[in-house]
Amino acid sequence: MELAVLFIIGIGVGAFGTLVGIGGGLIMIPLFVLVMTGPKNEAPGFFNTFHTVYQAIGTSLFGVFLNTLSGTIAYIRQKRVYFDAAVPFAIATLPGAFIGSYVDEYFTGRSFDFVFGVVLVILSLIMYWKSSTKRATANSFDPKSFKYPKRLGIFISVFVGFLSSVLGIGGGIIHVPLMIYILSFPPHVATATSHFVLAVSSFTGCISHYMLGHILWKPALGIGLGAVVGAQIGAKISSKTRPHMIVVLLSLAMCVLGIKLILMS
Repeated sequence: MELAVLFIIGIGVGAFGTLVGIGGGLIMIPLFVLVMTGPKNEAPGFFNTFHTVYQAIGTSLFGVFLNTLSGTIAYIRQKRVYFDAAVPFAIATLPGAFIGSYVDEYFTGRSFDFVFGVVLVILSLIMYWKSSTKRATANSFDPKSFKYPKRLGIFISVFVGFLSSVLGIGGGIIHVPLMIYILSFPPHVATATSHFVLAVSSFTGCISHYMLGHILWKPALGIGLGAVVGAQIGAKISSKTRPHMIVVLLSLAMCVLGIKLILMS
């Protein structure tokens, strides 16, 4: 029954995460930390699956990996992944993702949650305010003529890899808006390319979290396999969704995460 519930949740998580390019950790982490984490001295069960926040983060990151891997395959079939940016950005996330898994205990304090939450809420409001601008509604894309600041994108990706591993949510919540508004990517291309990057960075983070014993395989596989199915659904929906709507949904997701972090602080 627990696996069935997680699988169904995973479908929804994967669909939404792929649609807006954030990997689904935005939903997994609150579920794992607020609902499924309990004291070690209680009997194991759905509401006492995890005993530390690090187990929740590591397990969530594995779910993010399966989600982004499935979504990336779907986006590659749709020819929406811009590999000229996806490959260097993905490589740039690796050092940050690996380091983040070893220092995450220093970034789970209340002050960090509050500051990061406030930043996300502010960014989400700015994104919503600018959701009708030319950059947020761009749909046409010619990979042969497209130009972007590659060095700046690589620098941003190092930071994204670090956040992905530290928070267990995947760095797409930061990567996608920066790709749209700073690097001038069309929303559809930004979400697809970010998904490729997240698949690589989350896989790296999973390796180090596995070495630290932070991944619990039963919930990881339950929600992760559901996310694989959901990602395919999300990719199909994304191909029929206007760029403006993707930006609005992403800003809403950022706002929800920001408020959650503020309340947890």
